[in-house]
Amino acid sequence: MSERRYAILGTGAIGGFYGARLQKAGCDVCFSVRSDFDRVSQHGLTIESPDGDFQLPQVKAYREVSEMPPCDVVVLALKTTQNHQLSKLLPPVVADDGVVLVLQNGLGIEDEVARIVGGDRVMGGMCFICSNKIGPGHIRHLDYGPIALADYTPDYTPQGITERMKSIAADFEQAGIAIRFHEDLLLARWKKLVWNIPFNGLSVVLDAKTDRLVFDADSRHAVETLMSEVVRGAAACDRSIPDEFVSEMLVTTENMTPYLTSMKLDYEAGRALEVEAIFGNPLRRSQAVGTNLPQIELLYRQLKFLDRANRNSTAPSLRSV
Repeated sequence: MSERRYAILGTGAIGGFYGARLQKAGCDVCFSVRSDFDRVSQHGLTIESPDGDFQLPQVKAYREVSEMPPCDVVVLALKTTQNHQLSKLLPPVVADDGVVLVLQNGLGIEDEVARIVGGDRVMGGMCFICSNKIGPGHIRHLDYGPIALADYTPDYTPQGITERMKSIAADFEQAGIAIRFHEDLLLARWKKLVWNIPFNGLSVVLDAKTDRLVFDADSRHAVETLMSEVVRGAAACDRSIPDEFVSEMLVTTENMTPYLTSMKLDYEAGRALEVEAIFGNPLRRSQAVGTNLPQIELLYRQLKFLDRANRNSTAPSLRSV
């Protein structure tokens, strides 16, 4: 195992799972923990997984990022709704030659990070995982787990498979996390949206798990229509997504353990939804090059309405549309 020190910013369903696996494999891992700090600092992390349950009775937990030591790889696993805090969170914890690995959903997220730490110190990662935080310091991993890894430049020029990608990937693979290398970060981000836009969005609007969305004829039609618009948006940005990939995402979801998406869980808990990163940014990027995505825009507007209503006690609260 390498001597790199990892920081996990966001010890939830994603950061908690991957960080725990890295520590279990022998990596030096520091966890940023806010609401669960008392529990995690005293009792560590508990992971349930089909790959084997385990507990880390002791972890390096920090309530404030400013108290963490500089780290070689900062894994950004916060919800994008908290990215307004990044200018305060990132500088203290990124080592002088460190890199930020962005494990967040959506499009254009690396640009936000690059403006803070520099474009040569950012990597992108797309997580293909079903995982939930079911209690303080308690993560339940249901299915899948690979990370699609790609390097970043401010203009999203494809970088190929770089040496630092291989180096960091070796740590994750040693921890039992499969890594899929991608030469083109922008293409990898659009590919992730092929799943995220229909399933995250419709899970909230239709109040449904993934199995209902993919097996019911009407919701399946909505899923496929949204997927086709994502493909069109990617094409407008000079990125081609093959039909076979769309078919693969549908088959993967058919075989997936029935799952409440992260956006649906956020909605039920009254938390802010990642509407702008997952829906707004792709819409704006497509519109900037003259391509409209009407079904995605409709879903975007519905989610913005539901998000406001859900978090405003004086507004009407709707559970489905």
